[in-house]
Amino acid sequence: MKKSSIETSVGIFMFIGIICVGYLTIHLGNLDLIRSDHYQLRARFQSVSGLKAGSSVEMAGVQIGNIAAISLDHEKKLANVILNIKNDVQLDEDTIASIKTAGLIGDKYIMISPGGSDAILKPGDMILETESAVDLEDLISKYLFGDAK
Repeated sequence: MKKSSIETSVGIFMFIGIICVGYLTIHLGNLDLIRSDHYQLRARFQSVSGLKAGSSVEMAGVQIGNIAAISLDHEKKLANVILNIKNDVQLDEDTIASIKTAGLIGDKYIMISPGGSDAILKPGDMILETESAVDLEDLISKYLFGDAK
């Protein structure tokens, strides 16, 4: 009888442990299985070199979302970026999305510059004004080989 109660208590302890690990995996991995406090916007860029899914989206230095996915538009030959923006942030129709570099390491993120329009972007809308990242290698090669203007 004593061995059976020990095995039962170990089983209950293991079950609680598995539940805790599952909760932490979902919570720390930022997976939204139950609720979503973000909406999605789209943007097209000439180049997204160095940008990756999961990178942050910032406005005035404050993170307001992240990048959900990056794909190629085969018809227009542009990069499609899907942005997850927090529900409490409303962006104007003339918002500008720019790819910026954070620090010396070169991590890329998207900086949102607010517009002045009264119209608000709805979930699934496209940010029309975009600026691709500055390619330092291209600038240096132009300067070194005399193409800089």
